[in-house]
Amino acid sequence: MAKSFDFSTFSDVEARQEFERLTAVIRSANLAYYQNDAPTIADSDYDQLRLKLQALEQAFPALTSEASVTQQVGAPAAEDFQKIVHAEPMLSLANAFSIEDVRDFDHSLKRYLGLDRQASLSYTAEPKIDGLSLSLRYENGDLIHAATRGDGAVGENVTQNALTIADIPHRVVDAPSILEVRGEVYIAHSDFEQMNAQQIDGGLKPYANPRNAAAGSLRQLDPSITAQRPLRFFAYAWGELSQPLADTQMASLDRLSNLGFVTNPLTRLCESIEDIAQNYSDIEKNRASLGYDIDGVVYKVDLLDYQKRLGLRSTTPRWAIAHKLPAEKAWTVLETIDIQVGRTGALSPVARLRPVTVGGVVVSNATLHNEDYIRGLDSNGDAIRDGRDIRIGDHVQIYRAGDVIPKIADVDVSKRGESALEYAFPYTCPECGSPAIRSPGDAVRRCTGGLICPAQGVERLKHFVSRKAFDIEGLGAKQIEMFFHDDALFIKEPADIFTLRERDSQNLAKLKNRDGWGERSATNLFDAIDDKRRIGFARLLFGLGIRHVGEAAATLIAHHYGTWENLSDAMSAIGENHGQEWEDLLSIDGVGEVMAQSLAEAFASENERGAIDRLVAHLNVEKAEKPQRSDSPVAGKTLVFTGSLEKMTRAEAKARAEQLGAKVAGSVSSKTDLLVAGPGAGSKAKKAADLGVEIIDEDGWLTMIEGL
Repeated sequence: MAKSFDFSTFSDVEARQEFERLTAVIRSANLAYYQNDAPTIADSDYDQLRLKLQALEQAFPALTSEASVTQQVGAPAAEDFQKIVHAEPMLSLANAFSIEDVRDFDHSLKRYLGLDRQASLSYTAEPKIDGLSLSLRYENGDLIHAATRGDGAVGENVTQNALTIADIPHRVVDAPSILEVRGEVYIAHSDFEQMNAQQIDGGLKPYANPRNAAAGSLRQLDPSITAQRPLRFFAYAWGELSQPLADTQMASLDRLSNLGFVTNPLTRLCESIEDIAQNYSDIEKNRASLGYDIDGVVYKVDLLDYQKRLGLRSTTPRWAIAHKLPAEKAWTVLETIDIQVGRTGALSPVARLRPVTVGGVVVSNATLHNEDYIRGLDSNGDAIRDGRDIRIGDHVQIYRAGDVIPKIADVDVSKRGESALEYAFPYTCPECGSPAIRSPGDAVRRCTGGLICPAQGVERLKHFVSRKAFDIEGLGAKQIEMFFHDDALFIKEPADIFTLRERDSQNLAKLKNRDGWGERSATNLFDAIDDKRRIGFARLLFGLGIRHVGEAAATLIAHHYGTWENLSDAMSAIGENHGQEWEDLLSIDGVGEVMAQSLAEAFASENERGAIDRLVAHLNVEKAEKPQRSDSPVAGKTLVFTGSLEKMTRAEAKARAEQLGAKVAGSVSSKTDLLVAGPGAGSKAKKAADLGVEIIDEDGWLTMIEGL
């Protein structure tokens, strides 16, 4: 929990160093989890790191940055379905793992709203269904379309499939003219058992679990197949509305129920944390008898006016949280340990297990995070599992993190036989033989082979063509594997993608003559590649796969420099000396020394810079300046907030400034136009005064933006 961390003895310098360390570790973990599917640290360790970072930011508000921890929402829409852009994003939920976390959540909302800590704040509490999220859009009462979550912004059009679900009305009466109803598609346990019995009777493979069966059923290309599946739908939220459903969350759910939607009858209104704790306990006790899979309980602020004031983060609503239930566990034998190499060179150990069923899913592989975890140590070098190491041949306890990713929780040394082998973590890359080193402060050992390492090369190319990077239709992970190992039409670096058509025309072994390809599919691929010769600045930067530079950071950097040429020139200048250009890079709110150093090193490396320049020679990189408001007194200006703001939170102030067309920086420099200083302003205020930067207090800031 955040309140267990004490930073009272930290100086500003020590706080900054710890902030950079935590940010680097979390960003690395995010890359491993979301992009490489090879987590490097345990869920519990990751959660504690995030909580520690949040506590540090609370203790040192000047460090606060929305980019300090990035999250991904969902997954890209599949190419087989038409895409639907959500009128309002379908966000994920922040997680709580204990009632103390929920209490902290409650206190943080009251603080944000300016309420007394002892004030009553009502919440709805409902089981978190483990299914597939779906958004239904009604216009003038008629169902217009149904879309999956996708990546939160764009989903898959599954309208015809949704129409086959009995719980989904085709038409609603007395509803707002525009009504987006959101909820979860799922399969009940009894229906799932009957489905699997039919599968087995037909000589087919049974489904792994109800969630996967529901998702696969809804995403069938043939709606007649979906119609045969026993899908159900719980409505629990809404997107765009032409008029409000009610004044509260609970009353809005009642309204949805009256309109013909099925809402969860276990939803409760809780007036206190004690009510929440009792409700959670009741649901946990009855979890096995609910008749459907859940993985937690969701709490939402009941009063919609409060929800509006609390607003949204980049990926989660501020007014809701998911209180996760404990994961199911099982014991099995660890048969061997393999090493996988990711695109950043990270060596990730994977346990190969004697197959065991965990939560209805057969598990044969599990992550071991890193070499310290195998030895029985956490990221700080402290003992975990009472210092028990993990050996080949051990009896190990498996759990599915978030009921999805298999991980090893414990080892039973009482069953350890003489044949159990201690595992020696490799010091060389198993893919290319290059030295694998572990930098100070890094939990992961990494291959130093870089571009000569085939594992890194393939994974970096897969990242480059991923949806949030270049998103080249017809060129996915499978095709990258094929081209990477092709002697004639090879793709070894990103620039090779954009010479593929030309090389094909000069090559006797045409792509159209390869297995799985024809003239049309080859032409379509070449055309899709040409379509991406014009690319956004942030997409290009993110696509390069530079360590610590994720999607959010790439956007921040792109907005700061505006053009690719500006960034390129700045990186060249930084390569020569760490002068003004280095300070300018660090002034970007959300960019710290670890990220800045990683970016600078990528451009300073002869091999990396060469590959980047060869790629950019084929591209037309779009500018990335933020749109500016001309009617705002801060439009186009660079602002810095420091000290303690008393009438709004720092997050609110920053968001308001950016809405008005300003750029918010994390440090004062010669490019700073205005410093808003609250009580406790220190070195930033002094530096601003020395530079002649205009300084105003919070009241002056509020007066400046009044009415805008």
